[in-house]
Formats: sequence, C-alpha cells, structure tokens
Amino acid sequence: MNNFSQEPGRRVVTDASGLNQFLTRMYGNMALAILVSAFSAYLTMNTFRAQVFGYFGAHPGMVWLVLLLPIALSMGVGFSATRNPVGAFVMLMLISIIYGVEFALIAGVYTQASIASAFVSSSVIFIVMALYGTLTKRDLSRAGSHAMAALIALIIAYLINMFLQSPAIAYIFSFIAVIIFTVLTGWDAQKMKAIYTQYGDQVSVTGLAVLGALQLYLDFVNLFISLLQIFGMSDRN
Repeated sequence: MNNFSQEPGRRVVTDASGLNQFLTRMYGNMALAILVSAFSAYLTMNTFRAQVFGYFGAHPGMVWLVLLLPIALSMGVGFSATRNPVGAFVMLMLISIIYGVEFALIAGVYTQASIASAFVSSSVIFIVMALYGTLTKRDLSRAGSHAMAALIALIIAYLINMFLQSPAIAYIFSFIAVIIFTVLTGWDAQKMKAIYTQYGDQVSVTGLAVLGALQLYLDFVNLFISLLQIFGMSDRN
C-alpha cells in the first residue's frame, strides 16, 4: 500500500511543527480505529449477539466475506488515501467495524484473562516499537524488508497448516508472527515519518495520515491476534 518511493534528492520538509501535527493526526486516526473496533466488538457480543451469531450460523459462507472484505478495503485505502482522504477515512472506519465483529466471533474461544493479557502486551509492544521507529536514526528498511519476506512465507505456511490442523505448528507460528509484526511496527512508523518528510508538501497530509493509521492499525491487530493465540493456547472455554 506504499505508493511512495523514497528517492534521494527530493526536497525535504523540515518543519518540526508540521511533522508533529502529522504524527498526532496519524496516531489519532489509528487510536480511533482501535476504539471503533472495541465498540463494534462490544455491541456484537452484547446488544446484537443473537442476531449476529444467528445470521452467521444460518449463512456460514458469509464468514469468508467478513474475512476478505477488509483486505479489499485496505487496498482501496492504499490507492485512494491521497486522492480522496474522506473516502479513505470512511473505509478505515469500515475496516475497524468489520474487525470488531471478527473479534467478537472469536472472543468466545478465549477467557477474559487471555484477552486482557494479549491486549496489554500488544499495546506495550506497539507503543515501544512505534516510538523507536519514530525516534531512531537507524535505518530500519532492511529489517522491514526481511520481515515482509518472512510474513509472506508465514502466510503460505499458515495456509498449508489449515490442511494439517496442527496446534503445535500454529502455536510456533504465533511466536514468529509476534516477531514479524514487532519489526513491522517500527518500520512502518519510520517509513511514514520519512514519507511525510519527503512528500508532505506535495500530497494530502490528511490522506497520508489515514494511510499511516491503517498500516499501524493492521500491525497492532496482528500483534493482538498472535499474542491472543499464545496466551489462549491453554484456554478450554
């Protein structure tokens, strides 16, 4: 979803105030997306529990739509963020709502203790790595590229394990996913800062903030899910 190449020699935006406003807007959008997901999950589990679970029970094929639609919307945000910031923001909120429903569908498998532990742990890891990626002078692009390659390999391995149905392999994959998304969080934070520095005066800053918020939101969500699988491995709820 990165439509920007960090070319050397481009004019650099050095306004610290502008950068701080961009980062505030980006992390604000990301935090809002998390809150929307939490609220969506709460409503699904409480107010609309019977309707939602009844609908998916009667139409099991719709689960695939819920799984695949966020991917399509994420691609839409990536293509339209700087051209149509309002539309991209709406798609980000839709992604947040859908993921909230997904969280509610799987929440019954885990205990509240496991969910709380996973959320706190993913929050701490995310904050530390986002700060590191934003503040460090070290170039994280090589580590990020390796993490992306590892992520592709992990997705393929996950698909294979869908047929093997091995809990032990899935457990190991969860640890690998935590490492991958920890690295990607730092890389994405640094990357968005660099993109703003080079292109902030040429594109919609609002759209750029939405794009960055989406990438960081997805990093957090995947961290949370991976840690939930780790903490919830012994759950028998």
